[in-house]
Amino acid sequence: MVTARQDPLNFLNEKPVVSQHNETDIVQSLLYEIVRVKELIGYYEEIPNGVGQLGASILTELVSEAYNSLVNYDTQLMFKYYDLLLNCD
Repeated sequence: MVTARQDPLNFLNEKPVVSQHNETDIVQSLLYEIVRVKELIGYYEEIPNGVGQLGASILTELVSEAYNSLVNYDTQLMFKYYDLLLNCD
């Protein structure tokens, strides 16, 4: 009998709910937002005549800082960047 393998990145397909006291939730939620905003960056870069380049560079810097907060496991910065990324569109 073959069992179906679970995708380890499946959590990125579902938007998690963030609680201020659960560090695991913030890591998962921040990763979700980083992936979402990286997709937005592609849309900004595709705007003709370089009109979206400023927006793309701002979002790129924001994603970079959010990623650094994950690497350093700084939960205060994780919540900050989660809130910032959540409002990007």
